[in-house]
Amino acid sequence: MSVRVLHVYRTFFPDTQGGLEEVVRQISINTRPLGFVSQVMMVSGEVAAIDHVYVDGIRVTRLPRLTDIASSSIPRTGLSEFKKLVDWADIVHYHCPWPVADLFHLLTGVKKPSVVTYHSDIIRQRLLRRLYSPLMHEFLRSVDCIVATSPQYRDTSPVLRRYQEKTRVIPIGIDKASYPSVHQSLEAEWQVRVGQDFFFFIGVLRYYKGLDILIKAAAQSGLPVVIAGAGPEADTLKTQANMAGAASVRFLGRISDDDKIALLSLCRAFVLPSYLRSEAFGVCLLEAQMMAKPLITAEIGSGMSYVNQHRETGLIVPPRNPQALADAMHQLSSDAAFASRLGRGGRERFEQLFTGARMGEAYAALYQNLLSPDDCSSSRLEDMNCH
Repeated sequence: MSVRVLHVYRTFFPDTQGGLEEVVRQISINTRPLGFVSQVMMVSGEVAAIDHVYVDGIRVTRLPRLTDIASSSIPRTGLSEFKKLVDWADIVHYHCPWPVADLFHLLTGVKKPSVVTYHSDIIRQRLLRRLYSPLMHEFLRSVDCIVATSPQYRDTSPVLRRYQEKTRVIPIGIDKASYPSVHQSLEAEWQVRVGQDFFFFIGVLRYYKGLDILIKAAAQSGLPVVIAGAGPEADTLKTQANMAGAASVRFLGRISDDDKIALLSLCRAFVLPSYLRSEAFGVCLLEAQMMAKPLITAEIGSGMSYVNQHRETGLIVPPRNPQALADAMHQLSSDAAFASRLGRGGRERFEQLFTGARMGEAYAALYQNLLSPDDCSSSRLEDMNCH
């Protein structure tokens, strides 16, 4: 008999396309062969009433959205639906931060085994952080186990330092088989449109991604940059590119997974210049490593520097430094052999640490541990080398 896992987060496919949505999908599909069936509860601006859709065999319950406060989706209704889903589940798996989930958990007095994957500290919204802090800590005290996605984030997060005894590290992983293969005809189409050996970014266009720095670096270097994705900063970034004279920057908007794989195949390197710890890991980095592409990231003390190892899998530069970023881009552009060596190193690190199968096994061990009489710190979980 399958073990039933309810994932709770503010958004998911098909409504939005981002790294955290991909994490939930990857956990779900990589624990499925091990005897776990997953559902997701999220908030949607696309529905007027509660509805259900399926994504990759995962049942998704969408609550109608009332509004957004500081990037946190507030549902119009859903507490009773949450209770029904908790009744169905054997384990409740929250993805934090999302204050609505904390409130639902505490209001309903969830008694099922519960785990939180702690994806990021709240960085920018200082007033919200102060207001939310009592609720968040009451919630984190009440759950059975907390998962950090890298040793760096576990050790440097001021929040997680308060819960060291019940925090475990399970790095994010992705399953190559869950991605499309490279279609030669599509790759050829993109090569005609944007060329090759460009510097590539894909993701939600948010303030902390440092894309204004990438635009300045492109203007200084003249090197080609392709930015894919949609988000709240899209219009601002296009204006900045025009004002900076960054004619080598192309904006593609939201693209499909097939397009993403084709563009990763064509690019020289992948660039993620995020400058705040809101970028706790970077699933897009794993996608680039999976395709044997070198990385350029900024050193902000987050999981990005767990994924990317300087001069082994890519280059790491100081945050918010256009000249350093431009210099790194020049280094990879002018030395194809060096870029290729870093790309191979990234693929090796991906295979060693960041596969979907490895992550699925670690979460399966954690889930089984939560269902057993032992607590989260038992040797049974330690033996899985999850941390």
